[in-house]
Amino acid sequence: MLWFAWLLAVSTASASAAEIDVLSAGAIEPGLKPAVAAFEKATGHTVRVTFNTAPQIRQRLAQRGPFSVVIAPRVLLDELTASGQAGPARTDVGGVGLGVAVRPGAPVPDIASADALTRSVLEADSLVYNRASTGLYFESLLAKLGIAEQVAARTTRYADGASVMAHVLKGTGREIGVGPITEILLVRDQGLRLVGPLPPEVQNVTRYQAATLVGAAEPQAAALFVQFLEEPAARALFEAAGIAR
Repeated sequence: MLWFAWLLAVSTASASAAEIDVLSAGAIEPGLKPAVAAFEKATGHTVRVTFNTAPQIRQRLAQRGPFSVVIAPRVLLDELTASGQAGPARTDVGGVGLGVAVRPGAPVPDIASADALTRSVLEADSLVYNRASTGLYFESLLAKLGIAEQVAARTTRYADGASVMAHVLKGTGREIGVGPITEILLVRDQGLRLVGPLPPEVQNVTRYQAATLVGAAEPQAAALFVQFLEEPAARALFEAAGIAR
């Protein structure tokens, strides 16, 4: 939808302020927060966002809760649409790749290639990543590289990316953290260092999409919010936060 057309939709759909509850994957938080602020300013609606991992989103929606919009990995949206929980109309929010992080002053691992990454992981004193969709991919990558068993005893897993980054910040020795690049950048001002993205040959970009939930309390406002996420103003905010179109 073109920007002027979206503004026309706002004028007809926002006669009274609505409250929209959004359940979202945490990996897109840096872009979603400013996008929510822009939407609220343009419409007068209020958006409340709860951030969870993909497994947690699945569990929370099984209990239904107050949510009107879900933003999650495309695979999970496929599942929610097939089960009748989410509507068929979607907005593609963007993609987030995996990166490597170390604490301030820690040795910087070589991750220039898949072979270099393998050596660095084997040489690390410990390895930290999450149990969400990105962590599941990295777990499968370790198996593909043939080093899963070798690093298992030195690996720590957390439910979400925020806990991973907090652990790495307080770590010691040659410790490597792996997670969505956006989540690493969220704590960069605390000194966490983004070494870089995974090498292209082993990188995995998770695509995130938004959809309204069936039975949404404010269906018109919820649909308007989902539409807004594909407008140029929102796209620019997501791209500035490292969420690729």
